Amino acid sequence: MTRSSSRTVFANGLVFDGSGAPPARADVVVEEGRIVEVGLGLDGDRTLDCAGHLVTPGLFDCHVHFMVDGDFSPITHANTPFSLNFFQAAERMERTLASGITTVRDAGGADLGLKEARDKGLIAGPRMQLSIAILSQTGGHSDSWEVCGAHLPGMLDPHPGRPDGVVDGPIEMRRKVRELVRAGADVIKVCTSGGVISPRSDPQHAHFMPDELEVLVAEATAAGRFVMAHAQATDGIKNAVRAGIRSIEHGVYLDDEAIQMMLDAGTYLVPTLIAPAGVLEAAERGVGISEVIMDKARAVVDVHRESIGRAIEAGVRIAMGTDSGVTPHGRNLEELNLMAELGMTPLQVLAASTRSAAELMGVGDEVGTLEEGKRADLVVFSGQGNDVEIDVSDLGPRVAAVVQDGLVRHGDLGVQS
Repeated sequence: MTRSSSRTVFANGLVFDGSGAPPARADVVVEEGRIVEVGLGLDGDRTLDCAGHLVTPGLFDCHVHFMVDGDFSPITHANTPFSLNFFQAAERMERTLASGITTVRDAGGADLGLKEARDKGLIAGPRMQLSIAILSQTGGHSDSWEVCGAHLPGMLDPHPGRPDGVVDGPIEMRRKVRELVRAGADVIKVCTSGGVISPRSDPQHAHFMPDELEVLVAEATAAGRFVMAHAQATDGIKNAVRAGIRSIEHGVYLDDEAIQMMLDAGTYLVPTLIAPAGVLEAAERGVGISEVIMDKARAVVDVHRESIGRAIEAGVRIAMGTDSGVTPHGRNLEELNLMAELGMTPLQVLAASTRSAAELMGVGDEVGTLEEGKRADLVVFSGQGNDVEIDVSDLGPRVAAVVQDGLVRHGDLGVQS
């Protein structure tokens, strides 16, 4: 890790600053962890040569699960010592940072200890917003009950830092939101439909009644928290939008009415395109997955892509998210190519992975763009040459350096002076 001197210049790169301006050759000057200038011909105490490189704001992933890593088999969880989970999560966080992701929302599993360990400098990783648990009705997406009467072990098992997320009725919902806020949740996650990898739920069925969602949003709002909704079913998506939930995660079964509702309400969509195929990949790697879950994964892959493509075409606000954990961490940037395949331009993909994601998470005043006064989070990608056209299809292998709060956390750049 290279500590920045008093004034460091990231010089001569093709800069995508996230502000909406087209990419242009520029220098980015960093001092005491903040961006102090962006322009041409700037000087400093040290210059890092970014010629032939693309320079972007630090990237976001708005949907990860650090407590799992591409193997969500109950057998794996049953054979993992409880404390080992947290050491494994720390390694996954560092792997994610090395991929260019400097900020995440953990969408269920990580607790306050992981976030504080990163913030205190004990471990490396993206800065985090936590949901801690996932709110689900009985029989919903985070209810691990099986027909034998047992609960299978998994990443959402309750412990002192992670309340149980199964809840029914408005009164229980109000208390559970307060428990999560008490436990350190920065965002509240709720399942307004079933899902793919849960044993007893259907991704085409809506979950929770309107009065339960109304209380949820009211209580979260009172605590200054946004709400994110695992929402795959058409009616579950619509119920979430009607309730005022800020983002739809996955959005598998969107119809035209749901898309228009999202446009009218300004609701964000976090596509997680890589996730369904990740379930099928996991089975190919030998992860023990039931045939019921495999059938659901196969059923959603194509309809998911079709739904997201129509939402992109309609102009729904997109923020990048992968559901990493379903897939192994560190492959996050593969999502960018999938977004481009469905009709987003490279600049739209980068905007969804920086400024739009920061706005979704409510942190746009600090990160998400390369502007004076913002935190100095940058990613430097090799292979740009002198071309101003950007290709997002292979950014993952091209990460040359990751800068967080002005520190080069991963990679290396040539020092000119």
